[in-house]
Amino acid sequence: MKAIVYHQYGGPDNLTLAEVPRPVPKDNEVLVKIHATSINSWDWDMIIGKPFLVRVLTGVSKPRKPIIGSDIAGVVEQAGKDVKYFKPGDEVFGDISGHGFGAFAEYVSVHEKALASKSPNVSFEDTAALPQAGLLAVQALRDKGQIKKGDNVLINGAGGSVGTLAVQYAKSKGAVVTCVDIAEKSDMLRELGADHFIDYTREDYTAGTKQYDLVLDVIAHRTIADYKRALTTKGRFVMIGGSMGGLLAQMMFIQPLLNKFRSKQLGIHGFRPNRNDLDVLMQLCEKGTLKPVIDSIYPLSKTPEAFHHFGSGKFKGKIIIKVSEV
Repeated sequence: MKAIVYHQYGGPDNLTLAEVPRPVPKDNEVLVKIHATSINSWDWDMIIGKPFLVRVLTGVSKPRKPIIGSDIAGVVEQAGKDVKYFKPGDEVFGDISGHGFGAFAEYVSVHEKALASKSPNVSFEDTAALPQAGLLAVQALRDKGQIKKGDNVLINGAGGSVGTLAVQYAKSKGAVVTCVDIAEKSDMLRELGADHFIDYTREDYTAGTKQYDLVLDVIAHRTIADYKRALTTKGRFVMIGGSMGGLLAQMMFIQPLLNKFRSKQLGIHGFRPNRNDLDVLMQLCEKGTLKPVIDSIYPLSKTPEAFHHFGSGKFKGKIIIKVSEV
């Protein structure tokens, strides 16, 4: 089968299209023919090997796994003897980051619990945009952020894959949404339902007098004091991306303890891939509550070019890799 592989860190130019053996599913796995996948920030971090914490997880001197990729949308081709939920011919999707990655390939073998059923009414391309970004957006707002009707919500980094879904989900819950990103993305975000827009190159949302009931930050890198200043008395700050240094450590270990003694709540959300929430995403997509924003679609052979585009930061929503035709 064809796959995009890499054997050293550095950037998209280290990605190559190669012939590799087709995986054989274990008893509890299904072999999925992948029709589409998408690029996540984790993929970018893994190919450049930065920050160093990424190498601790993926291989210090060189990558341990040559095929990256988390999001898949495809069709079950073969099922192991212990598989109970799926059969050959079923359309499926999921986030396979907890099961060895491998989405940038024509086939992958993965445990059935990583997958959910894809609706025939939703395209493979739209479906591939949902798993990781959708789970991050919905779980962070619903579970960690405890979003409710009437909340003043700010989403920093709103124009990317997570942010565009988070805007739509927040609006469906009756929130007033302020988006922060570059000016070129303002029209798109207003079309998605944003009530207010801040161009981060001109204004720091933590430096003004406006306060928010809920802040979802996809690219957090400021100080704890900055974020507290931006929150209402009982405001919630949820970090889902950004700094891999001191801020990350504080959000993981210190702020959860301090939250017990104050009304403002600050923390990080680590998403939890699971079939129930994947089903929720698919239902929201079927209803039209969520509509993935597709920036561009590249064939598998053009994956390096797709990553160069991702690295520019100018994309809107999701960059999709179309692996094979239906």
